[in-house]
Amino acid sequence: MKDDTLFRMKELDDILSSMGITSDTALWITQIFVVVLLTLLANLVAVRGLNKLQAKLAGNGAGWDDVIVDALKRPLAYLVWLVGLLWAVEIVRARTEAAIFDFVGPARDVGVVFIIAWAIVRLVNRAEQYYRQPRDGKQGVDETTVNAVGKLVRISVIITAALVMLQTLGYSISGVLAFGGIGGIAIGFAAKDLLANFFGGLMIYMDRPFAVGEWIRSPDKDIEGTVEDIGWRLTRIRTFDKRPLYVPNSTFMNIAVENPSRMTNRRIKETVGIRYVDGAKMAPIVEDVKTMLREHPEIDTNQTLIVNFNAFNASSLDFFIYTFTKTTNWVLFHEIKQDVLLKVMEIIERHGADIAFPTRTLHVADPVQVDMEKEQAAALRQSPAYAD
Repeated sequence: MKDDTLFRMKELDDILSSMGITSDTALWITQIFVVVLLTLLANLVAVRGLNKLQAKLAGNGAGWDDVIVDALKRPLAYLVWLVGLLWAVEIVRARTEAAIFDFVGPARDVGVVFIIAWAIVRLVNRAEQYYRQPRDGKQGVDETTVNAVGKLVRISVIITAALVMLQTLGYSISGVLAFGGIGGIAIGFAAKDLLANFFGGLMIYMDRPFAVGEWIRSPDKDIEGTVEDIGWRLTRIRTFDKRPLYVPNSTFMNIAVENPSRMTNRRIKETVGIRYVDGAKMAPIVEDVKTMLREHPEIDTNQTLIVNFNAFNASSLDFFIYTFTKTTNWVLFHEIKQDVLLKVMEIIERHGADIAFPTRTLHVADPVQVDMEKEQAAALRQSPAYAD
């Protein structure tokens, strides 16, 4: 049996020799094959293990562990392949000593840095989605804050990774930073508007005068609508006629911005007039309207509530209504306001009064009295005293 095995090995050596392949060459080819096979198995184990772990975590509800696993799944697979294939190339370089394979070391370092940066960026993206989602019946973290933090972290990771890659490739980071400082001054003068918009966006993220999804308007500019996106240069607003409005962020540094979405109540402010002939009924009407508002379920009685006789107008006696609703919803507010005004009309009618409208009263003098005044005037003109 031993002799037969030796004979077959000698026969295999003869075949490889006839093909120009020595036993030493066959050895490192076998090593490459084994490395590639191990890489494939390691990738398979890593991917399947993470998939099973993710499925198990999904059954327990979405959490930070699920976010981390989902973010690292693909970068880990690429990292396994990168290390495995470059390991195989390293074997070839060691056997052949060809200069073309000198890229293996820098390529491995740059590739590892790139994959780590990619994994962190994916983790930041998944974290943004996680924080936006409502949990336990509570609204997620403010979307504007999440976007701002996410963008800052991504920019920091990308810049840091780029500098580390340059250092790995043999470039001096200090020289790059010095060049960036000098070039930054020139760029700052050339792109001052761009920088103004950038810092305007930064102020929006820090001061938070409004957030994505809120309704804003400005008394200084023709700006009104719902905020859809806050970028580093522009803020996109959807107007109420559904047109997109793109506003440079620097604009918000120089104008006043009103945010109706953050109001606590909506105000009802109306003036109602009754006829002069119904003046005696003003006091009970005002009192009943005030009682109606205090008992209305949608009126916030903790806020200012005023119903008072206010003015003698040209054609009416006016009283005004000043109160606040509990809701801030635009549509529901108008439903409540309609209900309040209809009840005011009912109260006025119940007291036998009417709502006034512009009228004029013409007073006609008595004809007999007019004739007497004419006769007296004629007699006065004929008197001697008048002639003098």
